[in-house]
Amino acid sequence: MLMSNAKSSCTNEEITAWLRGLLTIAWADGNYDEDEQKMIANLTQDELNSVSFEGNFEPIAPEELADVLGKSTANGENFLRTAVMVALADGTYSLSEDEVIYKFCTALGHKVEAIEALRHTIEDSKCDAQGPSSQIVFDVNATPIGTPLSSRLPQPHHKNVLQPVKDWLDAWEVHDPRVAHFVCKMIPPQCPFERDVVLFGRKIVHIPAMCKINPLYEQLVGMRFRALCYLADECKEDVSIYC
Repeated sequence: MLMSNAKSSCTNEEITAWLRGLLTIAWADGNYDEDEQKMIANLTQDELNSVSFEGNFEPIAPEELADVLGKSTANGENFLRTAVMVALADGTYSLSEDEVIYKFCTALGHKVEAIEALRHTIEDSKCDAQGPSSQIVFDVNATPIGTPLSSRLPQPHHKNVLQPVKDWLDAWEVHDPRVAHFVCKMIPPQCPFERDVVLFGRKIVHIPAMCKINPLYEQLVGMRFRALCYLADECKEDVSIYC
C-alpha cells in the first residue's frame, strides 16, 4: 500500500488513465507472455490494483486519454515524457510503440520536437537496414556473433538528432507518488550487465550492457532519480526497496 500523504496534482481518474496509457505502450507489440504479465502486475501493484491481461485491463484509446488529461496541458506533456521512457526502458524503440505514442501525442494536442526526432531516427534506420524491421533504434537484446559493436551504436548524426529527446526528458517533473512508484519499478536501479548467451558450449549472442548501447540511458536514470527524490523528500517515504 502507498504510505504517502503528498498532495497530487492529478486526480485518481487522471492517474488511472495515465497508467493505462503507459501499459498500452509497454505492450504495443501485442506479446503478452506469462513473464510479461507477471511484470505488469508488479509494476501496477498498489498504483492501479493488480492487472491481468486475461481479465480487467483494457488498452486506452487516444481520445479517451485526451478526454481525461485534456488537450495541450502540462499533464499531457509529462505523460508523453513517461510514455517515451516506457518505450525506451528495454533499450528498443519499436515501430508499434512509435505508432501508439504518435496517436497519443496527436490526441493530446502536442507537437513535440523530441518525438519527431525519434521518428526521424526510425526513418533513417529503415533506410540503412537490409530488410524490414519492427525494432529499429536501440536494439540491445541481441548482437549476432561477428557484429562489430560500433555498428550497433547510433551514428554521429543520430546523436545530434537525439539531443532534443535528451533535453525534453531531462525537463520531466514528477508531481504524483503513483507515477513516481511506476517509474522506479520500470527503470532498473543499475545498468544491466553485459553477458553472453551460450548454447551447447558455443556463444550464440553477446548482450552488451544497456548503458553502453542506449544513448538515452542517462536520461532514464535521471528520471528514476527524480522520482526517488520526490518520494523521499516530498512524500517522506522509505525508498530503500528501490535502491
